[in-house]
Amino acid sequence: MKSFGAKVVLDGVDLDIPRGDSTVIIGGSGSGKSVLLKHMVGLIAPDAGRVMVDGTELSTLDNRELTRFRSRFGMAFQEGALFDSMTVAQNIEFPLVRLDIGSAAERRERVQECLQMVRLEGAEAKLPSQLSGGMRRRVGFARAIAHRPDVLLFDEPTTGLDPVTKDVIDELIVELKERLGATIVTITHDMESVFRIGDWIGMLYEGKIISWGSPSDFRGTTDPRVGAFLGRKTVAPHASVPSAARTDTA
Repeated sequence: MKSFGAKVVLDGVDLDIPRGDSTVIIGGSGSGKSVLLKHMVGLIAPDAGRVMVDGTELSTLDNRELTRFRSRFGMAFQEGALFDSMTVAQNIEFPLVRLDIGSAAERRERVQECLQMVRLEGAEAKLPSQLSGGMRRRVGFARAIAHRPDVLLFDEPTTGLDPVTKDVIDELIVELKERLGATIVTITHDMESVFRIGDWIGMLYEGKIISWGSPSDFRGTTDPRVGAFLGRKTVAPHASVPSAARTDTA
């Protein structure tokens, strides 16, 4: 449970994130999706209840342990959240410097690898102001994966982008999951993206997860709250994936 003043944002959320899969959390604006994501990395502590990651309860960690724990995560924010005064290369290298990973030469090599993965080779000297919205998102992705995290968190990755650029971002998320083997959690209200990138979908409504399942489960739902949110869109399904054991990842 989590409240801010008199407003209850999360109220009995019960959710297990399957390891190695792509989970998407949907819900309307103000439903608490971002608050839920921040709980997963220990940026917010619940008022009641527990957040468990691989058997460790986050409330038992001190500040140093929390910092070490968060290094297992990579997070890409809305609009990329890049440092405007830094070049693309410096933005991507930032977590490597902060975590003291590798020599200067090794960090430069890793920056090039990450740029290749997000299809931005040759952009290392550009400033964020010289990039399109979609390019800034991809730089944010590159920065998120630079330190080889176990878990990737994406906060509204396609908001405000044109349809073609949305397709590129969705393809990248699927490719990163397959290439890196990372657990991915995305929050969004873009239903076309949901069905492209999600192995599992959970819907947050009035502080609770009211529905959980595969994309096909969601297409066949009889819950009117879920149906109203989906708008009964017909979207080409994401390639099927084998069922995964549900584990305590967040």
